[in-house]
Amino acid sequence: MLALAALLLLVLIRDSWSAISTFGAGFLLSTEWNPVAGRFGALPFIYGTLVSSLLALAIGVPLSLGIAVYLTEIASPRVRAILTPVIELLAAIPSVIIGLWGIFVLAPFVREHLAEPLMEHLGFLPLFKGPAYGYSVLTASLVLAIMIIPIISSISREAILAVPRLQKEGALALGATRFEMITSVVLPYARGAIFGAIMLGLGRAIGETMAVTMVIGNTPKLFTSLLHPGYTMAAVIANEFTEATGDLYLSALIEIGLILFIISMLVNVLARLVIRHVRVPGGA
Repeated sequence: MLALAALLLLVLIRDSWSAISTFGAGFLLSTEWNPVAGRFGALPFIYGTLVSSLLALAIGVPLSLGIAVYLTEIASPRVRAILTPVIELLAAIPSVIIGLWGIFVLAPFVREHLAEPLMEHLGFLPLFKGPAYGYSVLTASLVLAIMIIPIISSISREAILAVPRLQKEGALALGATRFEMITSVVLPYARGAIFGAIMLGLGRAIGETMAVTMVIGNTPKLFTSLLHPGYTMAAVIANEFTEATGDLYLSALIEIGLILFIISMLVNVLARLVIRHVRVPGGA
């Protein structure tokens, strides 16, 4: 597997060398994407990828941890038996199906019911300035949050289940409430595996293509408002690879793929290192 990853890296470097030699490090900092003029810059796509992925984490991580804690510490066995497979089945839904749901359900909901209150009450902040298009960074982040919840919640649930019962019962015997037991014993003990789950979720969000492409708006510009369209590295490759008519254009898209590959590999390697080196079950 390591040899395959190294081979893929070499192929990406070889095929993107024309853009690397032409634009150098400026490719990472330029905001211009003009295939007609032959000027390419990756910053809008890197920026859009990072913002949408981190916002997805901000939305998805609390929900995932809440689901994991509820299923392990609060829910009855009957409820647990019903909800656990339902949540895990979310991971089996094809991303294009989630993208279609985002187009027909989520984007109109964001435009009509979520963006308006945000602009009304928080419109003084650059993050929530209008107009609201529906197809936006916020919509893409919500879609990504839904897609990473099964990953983070499943791994976190397994880590919480592995917390020794004696530690939990000891905290309760000392007078801790169930909430205090969860926050002072369960989550600290499982924090290593939970962090690894979050990193794996981040890697999933960074590499997602179809669902994000269908709802983010695909505008290669830096944005300040989450209600405006954006673009990601995976989306621009999916949209424009078949349309790349010149060698430099194609090389620039492959260099974006190279950047995406490096970022995704670093995130996944870090996650696996954390999971491996923290004493499982995720403990202190």
